[in-house]
Amino acid sequence: MKKILFLILLLSSISILAQDKKVTSKIQIVEASCGQCQFKMEGKSCDLAVRIDGKSYFVEGTNIDAHGDAHAKDGFCASIRKAEVIGAIKNNKFVVTYFKLLPLTQH
Repeated sequence: MKKILFLILLLSSISILAQDKKVTSKIQIVEASCGQCQFKMEGKSCDLAVRIDGKSYFVEGTNIDAHGDAHAKDGFCASIRKAEVIGAIKNNKFVVTYFKLLPLTQH
């Protein structure tokens, strides 16, 4: 009985890990900005956040200062930008493994 239970748990773990890998390997385009300044999230300082399907998440794995001056005219505190990302939502945060800020489009 213990061996069967162990086998079930092992297979379940492998299935869950496979699902996570599938989710984290897909590039998606999201809105990226300062969570506090643009997405009106609770916090004490300017922190990078992404908005996916209308819901905002703080980002782990990169930070707001790694992508230019956040307080510049086109910075995250002053504007909402588009970014290509790969990652997964874990514990109500977006854990990023790839983040590429897209250029501003000219109108």
